[in-house]
Amino acid sequence: MAHAFEINRTPSALAGTLDSPEIRQARIDLAACFRMSARLGMGEGICNHFSFVLPGHRDLFLVNPYGLAFAEITASSLLICDFHGRVVAGEGQPEATAFFIHAQLHRLNPRATAAFHTHMPHATALCMLEGQPFAWAGQTSLKFYERLAVDEDYNGLALDASEGERIARAAGTADVVMLKNHGPLVLGPSIAEAWDDLYYLERAAEVQLKAMASGRPLQRVPHEVASAACRQMLIGNAESARLHLESVKRQLARTEPEFAV
Repeated sequence: MAHAFEINRTPSALAGTLDSPEIRQARIDLAACFRMSARLGMGEGICNHFSFVLPGHRDLFLVNPYGLAFAEITASSLLICDFHGRVVAGEGQPEATAFFIHAQLHRLNPRATAAFHTHMPHATALCMLEGQPFAWAGQTSLKFYERLAVDEDYNGLALDASEGERIARAAGTADVVMLKNHGPLVLGPSIAEAWDDLYYLERAAEVQLKAMASGRPLQRVPHEVASAACRQMLIGNAESARLHLESVKRQLARTEPEFAV
């Protein structure tokens, strides 16, 4: 299901400037998200992709290389690409849909510093249902109550810039986009916040599907309460997300320390 992307490897004068402490930390943080996603069963073969706009370089982004499963990603294996399809630093090439989706997301949505797309099973299952994916019946789902958009216009694989642009525009100002017949897309101002939303999105989807499987009616939360709860959950969210990611890195450091290499 993955497709290689034909790249331009013209040498870049930037290559020697792309090893700052901030970039190194971004590599480690992003690699940690890949590894924990794999551990939690949120990856899919060698498909799916996370990206992050490079600190100090708004026209470049980190992304995983084609051919590696999430469980194999290391900080140093991540590629640095520009918006024109050139790999500026790293060995390998991005998967085609990774480039066409993420380059346009970062180009057209400057607030989307981090963009995580994976076909994690429970959230993807909700993307396959008619109507709104969430019933807003579980507290965890309320984290996304006024932050979620639904893209109803599945158009096949994103194998050109126009489809990437369409997805970027469908995202609008939302932090989470449920791509119908496809899967979820999480956008955030930091790696930690994107990771936190990705994790809780899958948990919210999992518990809703379990409740639906009971065959009993769901007890929906009234709009006013759901809206207030969403706002409550966003208080201190950046710090909570940072601590969440730090806990992920500590766990990985004990069992998979190579992720940070």
